[in-house]
Amino acid sequence: MSLLMIRCNKKRAISVREYYFCPCKCKQQCFMKFSFLSSYVKNLPKKMALIAFLAFVIMLGACNSGEKIPDVSNIAVKLDTRRLDRDLIALDTNKLGQGLQSLQQKYPDFLDFYLDVLMGFGIKGNFSDTSQVIQNSLKVFLTYKDYKGLFDTVNKHFPDTKQIDEDLTKGFKYMKYYYKDFKEPKIVYFITGLNDVRAVPDGGVLGIGLDMYLGPQYPHYLSVGIPDYMTHKLQPQYACVYAMSAIYFDMHPFEKEGRNLLDMMIQRGKQQYFLHKVLPFADDTLRFGYTKKQMDWCDQNEALVYNFFIKDNLLYETNWQKVIRYVSDGPNSTGMPAESPGDIGAWLGYRIVQAYMEQHPEKTMPELFAFADAQKILQESKYKPK
Repeated sequence: MSLLMIRCNKKRAISVREYYFCPCKCKQQCFMKFSFLSSYVKNLPKKMALIAFLAFVIMLGACNSGEKIPDVSNIAVKLDTRRLDRDLIALDTNKLGQGLQSLQQKYPDFLDFYLDVLMGFGIKGNFSDTSQVIQNSLKVFLTYKDYKGLFDTVNKHFPDTKQIDEDLTKGFKYMKYYYKDFKEPKIVYFITGLNDVRAVPDGGVLGIGLDMYLGPQYPHYLSVGIPDYMTHKLQPQYACVYAMSAIYFDMHPFEKEGRNLLDMMIQRGKQQYFLHKVLPFADDTLRFGYTKKQMDWCDQNEALVYNFFIKDNLLYETNWQKVIRYVSDGPNSTGMPAESPGDIGAWLGYRIVQAYMEQHPEKTMPELFAFADAQKILQESKYKPK
């Protein structure tokens, strides 16, 4: 094999030029790295260029040895999306009963859930222009200046939902790969008046609250009690993560009653393993909701994190007040350095679940999620922190 030949994942000898177009290239898109390398070495002396190229070949080998992402390019997804926020604000507020009747035709599977459960208006299908409930709830929501301003802000931030739609489409492809019976839900975009509803499944519909993705600089998040440490996650790129998490918890609700910390860590770890599989294109910081600094701290202090729970005998603690910060959002984790993230149990649980699946490659995701023995998962994972 000549110097300018490498082997693709199918063990076929190909030229570096061919590698750019190789259909079995690895997830790291190594051809992009080669393009960068080519531009860098073309003016180097021959000896230095040879060294640089050999380093690239070694990098390719390491890259191809990683986890393979399944090819989902042939899996069809038909996304059905609707903007309830726009349809609501377009209603004639003097004829809301009539307008709601029209919306019921467009949103038969979601409108009542939105009005009565998410918004708590209690209209209960009584779409009458004379209804005092409508006048005292929905009309106020649509005409009060602060809420009207919120509708306008959402419309400016989201003239379209193209990026979220694209992320959801990719995620649903992977869902269909791992769950053969999965049917993509209809997507309904709405606002709730900053009630912190980011994504919610209801039957065959997945609702996404656009008012929760206006960016960390949006001034009214803090005024409604959303803490500063959470605002970095209120950006459009997080919408798909919250949506897929909502789908996961709809299938596997989080259970804390009568559970010890290890149980809850493994539950959160399974959720993250699910996100890792169905959103392989999303960065770890998005899936975990950590900042880059927090993610780096976790990666650099894995042994410290695990030993903290062992030393303080916390893995089998059942007092929710003592363990809440380790499996739910917070500015950091109690007893750990300030650089640590809250919800660090999700990260450690993921590392354990990941190790377990490496020991049991024959298991499917549904089989993993059905296996509830957290202690056995820890033992069989042979987990060793780095």
